[in-house]
Amino acid sequence: MKTLIIGGVAGGATAATRLRRNDEFSEIVVLEKGKYVSFANCGMPYYIGDIIKSRDELILKTPDDFKTRYNIDVKLSSEALSVDTITKRIQVKNLETGDIFYENYDNLVLSPGARPIKPENIEGIYNENVFTLRNISDMDKIKEYVDSKAISTATVIGGGYIGIEIAENLYNLGINTTIIEAASHVINGIDIDMSHMVHNYIRNRGVKLLTGTKAIKFEKDYVLLEDSKRIESDIIILCVGVIPDTKFLLNSGINLGSRGEIFVDEYLKTNADGVYAVGDAISIDNTILNLKMPVALASNANKQARIVADNICGKNIKYGGSHITSIVKIFDMVIATTGSSEEMLKKNNISYLKSISYSSSNAEYYPGSSVMRIKLLFTPKDGKILGAQIVGYSGVDKRIDVISTAITANMSIYDLCELELAYSPPFSQAKDPINTAGYVAENIISKKSTAFYIEDIENISENDIILDVRTNAEFLRGKLENAIKISVDNLRENLCKLDKNKKIYVYCKIGQRGYIAEQILKQNGYENVYNLNGGYSLYEEMIKDVNIL
Repeated sequence: MKTLIIGGVAGGATAATRLRRNDEFSEIVVLEKGKYVSFANCGMPYYIGDIIKSRDELILKTPDDFKTRYNIDVKLSSEALSVDTITKRIQVKNLETGDIFYENYDNLVLSPGARPIKPENIEGIYNENVFTLRNISDMDKIKEYVDSKAISTATVIGGGYIGIEIAENLYNLGINTTIIEAASHVINGIDIDMSHMVHNYIRNRGVKLLTGTKAIKFEKDYVLLEDSKRIESDIIILCVGVIPDTKFLLNSGINLGSRGEIFVDEYLKTNADGVYAVGDAISIDNTILNLKMPVALASNANKQARIVADNICGKNIKYGGSHITSIVKIFDMVIATTGSSEEMLKKNNISYLKSISYSSSNAEYYPGSSVMRIKLLFTPKDGKILGAQIVGYSGVDKRIDVISTAITANMSIYDLCELELAYSPPFSQAKDPINTAGYVAENIISKKSTAFYIEDIENISENDIILDVRTNAEFLRGKLENAIKISVDNLRENLCKLDKNKKIYVYCKIGQRGYIAEQILKQNGYENVYNLNGGYSLYEEMIKDVNIL
């Protein structure tokens, strides 16, 4: 029995080694188009930025390692040109010699990954100072260019996860760096309300950021934007997304989607006999949105590869899909997401409620405490968790993993209130941020609190009351237009100043004092009271978020 695997790295390499552990005697061959079969591609931006000092640390296993330990044949610089699923034969090109050869298979595992998108409509897209980052060879080219040239300015096209990491590392090298993002905000997994804090932080740290604009031309020393602005740039890194690298499958009879994504069933098997697929190139079930889509995450590729290897050996293990959990840092800030964003829920007509809460990462009196903002999305009827986004510093990774686990377990926001989480002042508060997020969401779904949001502010009528319940000092530093000031601590003795027949929109800094004021008003006969979820802090971040070069 011979299993042929096209592509290495997370998917292909894991499938090969798992398969060998399952079956000592089958023939296993890996065809890898690049010069490295197993490497830590997620670490490449940090090598470019000199955080990872040794290039060798990114090379996980060599062909000799695969042969010696696993008796697996790895053929590097070997590009699959076509797949004949009838005869079960692959046409392959040796990229070093140009020779064409053929490989037969009994079982085939497709792990070709995804290639970076290069927008053909941008003039100068193939200039020598324009790069993409997919593999070690790409990394080497960027590193050599940065180290050998007098690079003082850089532009990163695209503010996704890789773009953010590249920008940070270029800036840390002393390079004046700009991020250009065509969408309204960076990082596809977060929503606009959560992005303002990220945008302002990036700019405050010294990286220039322009959103809602596109590059239309690249030159050797500048980038031209659609509004005719010029951004000085000695090097340009394209990070505008990826597309499945599956052109070699076009005439194979294997079912592909409109972007070239490979369709698989619940066992990760294609429509062709003996052909499986894993990784960035396949379309999998998004368990929140109930639709199929490619998901480019190494953790998913590893899980899929393990399942495929087991299924080739006679097991019938289903892959349950993904709700997509991601995390990225830029400088000290950490941004993490799990499940769906509000934007995607709207796009797919899924009903939801939302809440935003603020908590300290650990006890406020303990050194190093920092604030994190947590956004929860949940179903209106039963509070089932649909997604979460966290922006903060320390402790973000722990909290997003807890919520991701809760989604996997089909838990609700009510369960978040009850979770028993480890507490000690260096690590958390007695009310963990997860518990607090659950409490805020529970108040909204139970209608104990009636929330309004920053996007609702512009729709408040002149006849309504906007009530600021913060301190005088906070009020003087900034307020909502037409707001009146009554501190929450003085509210009870000033109720007579408020008209019970009007809608009252209450706000404080983060929502907590606003919630207290809301309860005071409601229990004193004021029926139409609304509390600004996320508070003035969220609004303040929004109004600061302006494109300035």
